[in-house]
Amino acid sequence: MSFRKVNIIILVLAVALFLLVLHHNFLGLSSLLRNEVTDSGIVGPQPIDFVPNALRYAVDGRQEEIPVVIAASEDRLGGAIAAINSIQHNTRSNVIFYIVTLNNTADHLRSWLNSDSLKSIRYKIVNFDPKLLEGKVKEDPDQGESMKPLTFARFYLPILVPSAKKAIYMDDDVIVQGDILALYNTPLKPGHAAAFSEDCDSASTKVVIRGAGNQYNYIGYLDYKKERIRKLSMKASTCSFNPGVFVANLTEWKRQNITNQLEKWMKLNVEEGLYSRTLAGSITTPPLLIVFYQQHSTIDPMWNVRHLGSSAGKRYSPQFVKAAKLLHWNGHFKPWGRTASYTDVWEKWYIPDPTGKFNLIRRYTEISNIK
Repeated sequence: MSFRKVNIIILVLAVALFLLVLHHNFLGLSSLLRNEVTDSGIVGPQPIDFVPNALRYAVDGRQEEIPVVIAASEDRLGGAIAAINSIQHNTRSNVIFYIVTLNNTADHLRSWLNSDSLKSIRYKIVNFDPKLLEGKVKEDPDQGESMKPLTFARFYLPILVPSAKKAIYMDDDVIVQGDILALYNTPLKPGHAAAFSEDCDSASTKVVIRGAGNQYNYIGYLDYKKERIRKLSMKASTCSFNPGVFVANLTEWKRQNITNQLEKWMKLNVEEGLYSRTLAGSITTPPLLIVFYQQHSTIDPMWNVRHLGSSAGKRYSPQFVKAAKLLHWNGHFKPWGRTASYTDVWEKWYIPDPTGKFNLIRRYTEISNIK
């Protein structure tokens, strides 16, 4: 073999080795970039930070990202932490949490999420601007939620998650026991922008809410004495739905201008008082009921087992609670409060606040302090 041929072979091998190294480095860079999210084009609520922590499980970068939106207020921050922790521990999917809060809570939230037990969480903290609600919310002393801006974060999902085609919204008073991927894969009918759990489904009707009026149909939320409501031709007996947990098709949401429609009814309520005077549920429910009247899909009832917070007593059997995919403490008795049901189930996922600002309120704690 000539000296020239040897040089050519060596050169070919060197080029091949260089290409292999380059390909390996490119794959490593691609893997890193898959954990990054850009924030261009966001109007209104602004992203504060994004933390692409290493996942507890090995996640295939080709998996679809599952955006989960949770509002986190200062006085209920422990609830949001427990909900997030329960979701993360029960899935291998590529979940990213969009945690919506106010500026004065962001630092507290960030320090909590930096706990060793939560370092596997991928999240984005988004600041909600209360100015979005100016002229749209009527301050009513009898409706405490009307004073809480984060209650309305669910109306602005396309702004909170601008690059997503689909997202899950859930309240902070939930615990997820199933794989969130199953909820995310809830089928939505063509033309439907969201899927909710019906208040007449077999799971929710196991509990009757005493003193709450007729909260299973539209007449429990809307004032049918008002002409504007009557003109909508919505049957008063129509089964209502729960907006504390839902799946949204954000492409359809934007196409139908759902946020603008919701804001329209918020303004009209300020001007004309369209909500039921005996409203016992969330103040965010009435505009959603109007906009999504006969235009929403349904989620599996086991993905929103509700009313755990409607009383201090235990209304469900241990077997039923264990089988539920998602437990929802809607009502006055929250699992971090003095009197609540199934606190042992909730506390399994609660991570103590490293700053010491948020503490559980328990009867037995008060008794021990007295002694």
